[in-house]
Amino acid sequence: MATAFTPEEKERIARTLLHTGEELFTTQGLKKTSLDDLVGPAGIAKGSFYAFFDSKESLYLEIMLNRAPRVSAAVSAALTLPPGEKSLVALMHAITDVLAVDPLYRRLLTRPEELEAVARRVGPEQIARITPQIVTPLLDYLAAGQRDGVIVTDLAPETLAGVIRTVGLVVVHRDRFGPAYEQVLEATITTLARGMLR
Repeated sequence: MATAFTPEEKERIARTLLHTGEELFTTQGLKKTSLDDLVGPAGIAKGSFYAFFDSKESLYLEIMLNRAPRVSAAVSAALTLPPGEKSLVALMHAITDVLAVDPLYRRLLTRPEELEAVARRVGPEQIARITPQIVTPLLDYLAAGQRDGVIVTDLAPETLAGVIRTVGLVVVHRDRFGPAYEQVLEATITTLARGMLR
């Protein structure tokens, strides 16, 4: 028989599962995080986990959704500037700032197989819940820059967004650049921004 939780217990357990999942998914990843790892701090049995989330992947998605507004807010200021070199540079700086402080999104950049595993389990329509907060504003911005004749038109906005994402690789591999990291990052951002302009 399933354990009945009070509303207060449900709230505490859900918070604990989210916190524990965020910590473990960030440090050891989806695959290496077991249900035992997740339920231990919450003080519940493995079977009780399913009263809160359908799967580990559902928990991972919920953590991503909880973080998405912060990521979106960090990038949205750059998207209010008119399209051009200055705004593209600001946009890429905003993205690198997020990656510098957000280990979960940094992990997703370096281990896309985790996002693919989540998408396989929860379905692409669930993953698409993140798109309006993060991806859609960026694609709309790039498309507007193309319509205004400022951003190159021979590449789709999705391709240009992929180009912008590559700057994150510099952040992820910052240790390899040593003391030149800031200069490498700035040169990469400037070069990419200029390359996207007509």
